[in-house]
Amino acid sequence: MTIEQKIRAIMKATGWKQQKLAEHFEVSQSTVNRWLSGSEPEGHRRDAINETYERLVDHGPKDGDGSEVPLMGFLGAGAEVEPDYEQVPPEGLDQIHIPFPVPDDMIAFSVSGISMMPVFKPGTIIVVYREQKKPIESFYGMEAAVRTAEGRRFIKTITKGSKPGTVTLTSWNDPMPIEDQKLEWIGEIFAVLPPAALRKVEKQGGIQGHLGLKTA
Repeated sequence: MTIEQKIRAIMKATGWKQQKLAEHFEVSQSTVNRWLSGSEPEGHRRDAINETYERLVDHGPKDGDGSEVPLMGFLGAGAEVEPDYEQVPPEGLDQIHIPFPVPDDMIAFSVSGISMMPVFKPGTIIVVYREQKKPIESFYGMEAAVRTAEGRRFIKTITKGSKPGTVTLTSWNDPMPIEDQKLEWIGEIFAVLPPAALRKVEKQGGIQGHLGLKTA
């Protein structure tokens, strides 16, 4: 099928108009109109159209293709998750389909807030190791999912703190680092999936229906 045919099939299957399609692919409506007139999209847009067609029209990955990972909550800037991580059942609040095999000890979080843009947009899924497998020193200079002693969860770059046993947490576009923090947990990042690459959350209602989110 041509790209034009795939776009029309997506519109038919979803009921989306050109404006909704433009929002989904983060382009202008005039760009969608050009595609529908036979204009060829650039490479990464073409890949996104093909992925959306496979997911929404051609039913995406076949049975046994990829992995299901439990979604455990939100990560972000100044974001506090309720219920606490420890109160989330092991099977998670929802299941996210990852379109490739992953190890069994993985969990996922959804990005909330804009502190890590443009690297991590809201709705991005971060897949991390459930258990911290390395000493804290091995994470210096790396981005990771973290939980502080106060229970806040972030995606931050970790550096050594000025006080013994502490770290400093920094973000791409946040000029104020969070200094001298003690961490209860570090989730080493295994994979990052943008919203357009994900299948829908499996449980009815999605994570927004299960979690309360406060901004600090």
